[in-house]
Amino acid sequence: MKEYPIKTGSMLFTMVDPHKGHEKDYNRWYERDHFYGGCMTGPFLFAGSRWVATRPLKDLRFPAESPIAKPIDAGSYVSIYWVLDEHHDDHFDWASDQVVKLYASGRGFNERTHVHTLLYYLSWTHYRDDDPVPLELSLDHKYEALVSTSIERHDGVSQAEVDTWLREKHLPGMLAGSPIASCSSWQPIPRPEGNSAPMEIPGLSAEQADRMTTQLYFLESDPRGAWDRFVTLDKEIREAGVGRVVWAGPFLRTNVGTDDYIDELW
Repeated sequence: MKEYPIKTGSMLFTMVDPHKGHEKDYNRWYERDHFYGGCMTGPFLFAGSRWVATRPLKDLRFPAESPIAKPIDAGSYVSIYWVLDEHHDDHFDWASDQVVKLYASGRGFNERTHVHTLLYYLSWTHYRDDDPVPLELSLDHKYEALVSTSIERHDGVSQAEVDTWLREKHLPGMLAGSPIASCSSWQPIPRPEGNSAPMEIPGLSAEQADRMTTQLYFLESDPRGAWDRFVTLDKEIREAGVGRVVWAGPFLRTNVGTDDYIDELW
């Protein structure tokens, strides 16, 4: 079998800050309850992982103003989940009801702020290696780091032109000889009018969602060693006249079952 039936179709990307003084409680609540009760036990969601930005990693983020994080250093923890292709609605219909039930039964956590929480459809994936770790396994592969970027296309430039520039002209050189194993690109799904969630969740406007895509890069080592490649990405995409990076942020994988990093967030 060369084509396996388990395919990623969409994802939940959620970036959150615990309130100061509640870091330990938040980390344990999310890891020991919400990660499973709010997500992993739902239908057709088949993988998840958590990532953390320490203060030195937050200091690398750019640009200074971004639609993803306001201010740019907001957002300490990121959780990412894959949903099986063609089953997006099956899962998130369940999830919408589930989060309300959890909060109603006292299983919420109010001492946190959502910085960027949104659903995305997968557009494409580009790999460094000829026989790579597929995207479907990437959340379980124990990559050391993750970098998230968002690119806004310029007026008069189609998304297909941006994708072609990335996949054919930039990513092969960016990933070659680097610890960056893959890049996947995602189209944001505008949030419907109204908010049924029991907390405030900022998102993107329909216009922003139409002009922007998000990329996830999985890295085999500390992202600081490859950060110049992301700075160069922003420089070269601007020079090519197709778009600009409106968010770039590095993260480390959390050490599940520990309170590592909770004293390094601020």
